[in-house]
Amino acid sequence: MDESRALKRLKDKLTKENLWLYIVRELAEKPMYAYKVKVVLREKYNINVATVTVYTVLYRMEREGLITKVRGDDTTYRATEKGLEQLSRALALMKEIIRSLEGARPDVLQGGSSESSH
Repeated sequence: MDESRALKRLKDKLTKENLWLYIVRELAEKPMYAYKVKVVLREKYNINVATVTVYTVLYRMEREGLITKVRGDDTTYRATEKGLEQLSRALALMKEIIRSLEGARPDVLQGGSSESSH
């Protein structure tokens, strides 16, 4: 079965439109150059975006305090405490949303009848 446009939009929202999640996660492991971030996004997460997009996102993230340049090296970035805290909060929010959706009507999600059988 082909993906619906709705599912494709969701994938874009959770990947390309929220690159900061993946970037903070990777920069928490080790500092890296902007181009290396692009490579990791493609190889590890299968997210292929333009190089300029990565640079733009990094710039915005730095301005917001989610990442910072490594002292003495203007081209290498690392995650900040704020970035790690925001990632943790974002993951908790996504888990809460998933629990809510899964728990709302398990019979519907499993392909069962939407009406209860009493």
